Amino acid sequence: MSIRRTRRFLYLLARILGDVNAVKRGTAGKRVARRMTGRATGKALRRLFK
Repeated sequence: MSIRRTRRFLYLLARILGDVNAVKRGTAGKRVARRMTGRATGKALRRLFK
């Protein structure tokens, strides 16, 4: 297994564990909102500096 695939798997696992933890704490809505905001900001910055 390459380093790239291992890294990708670890980040995926961390995201899933973070989601599970947020559900347990009752803060899943905040997490989803932050993820959506981050994606929108990333797209806007990509367009700005393209």
